[in-house]
Amino acid sequence: MYIPDYINNKKNIIRLVGFTALFALVFINIYKPFSSSNWYKVSEFMFFVYSSVIILTGVLVVVISRLIMYFYSKRHKISYWKYGIWVFLEILFMSVFYTVYTIVLNPGRDVMEVFEGSVKNTALVLLLPYFVLWFYFGWRESVRKLEQIENPDDFTINSPGSIAFRDEKGVLRISLSMYDLMYIESSDNYVLIHYTINDKIKRYLLRNTLKNLEKEFQRTNVVRCHRSYLVNLDRVKVLRRGKEGLFIELDAQGADDLPVSKSYQQKVSEKFLAHSFNHQK
Repeated sequence: MYIPDYINNKKNIIRLVGFTALFALVFINIYKPFSSSNWYKVSEFMFFVYSSVIILTGVLVVVISRLIMYFYSKRHKISYWKYGIWVFLEILFMSVFYTVYTIVLNPGRDVMEVFEGSVKNTALVLLLPYFVLWFYFGWRESVRKLEQIENPDDFTINSPGSIAFRDEKGVLRISLSMYDLMYIESSDNYVLIHYTINDKIKRYLLRNTLKNLEKEFQRTNVVRCHRSYLVNLDRVKVLRRGKEGLFIELDAQGADDLPVSKSYQQKVSEKFLAHSFNHQK
């Protein structure tokens, strides 16, 4: 299973870094871990100033980590176990940073003892705000989806990160994340929406036409490749030319290859190359 998209949303990353820094600052001034109260013989106010610098430097680890994760997630889905390892490495690197900082200011301290305490305190500093924000982000996403169901007219197909599918009468029938959509297949007066959930291919039959949907997808990465297909370029792995023409290979296991009509070959090839180039930046 993969982590929800909202966890790695740009705005939520900023919220996570800011809230974690604030929590860490309050934590170190109230709890005074790492024997930090013995680092300086200064007033409480000056200790607050010094600790702010230390926390901001330490949180830089989280900033760098989340930036890497954000750009990595542009091309790869992040599973829960990968996310768990990622958080573990954040704790490890921050613990090393605080251990080195403590030893430099207190050369007589035992390194392993300091490192053990650093791991414990760093885990508290990171995991507590992380858990709070994970629940908060999940609650916000649930509220957003509920509002979308109750007020479908307030949401458009270009909502960030999601696609809303309506039938020919304009009634919202299904909403998917952009990445989950693979392709849309024409079927008389219906369309068959092919998408994935937890790497399993699903299908949804919608009463609408491919022509109507193509108009709504004009400003997205979903393009027409055949008179019977619209394909999501985010899910295209390979454009393959064979004896029978040009075919699209998708990144989902078990997905059928899609044919590209001669009239769409140039347009699809250009868009795919441009899309691939933008993802590599």
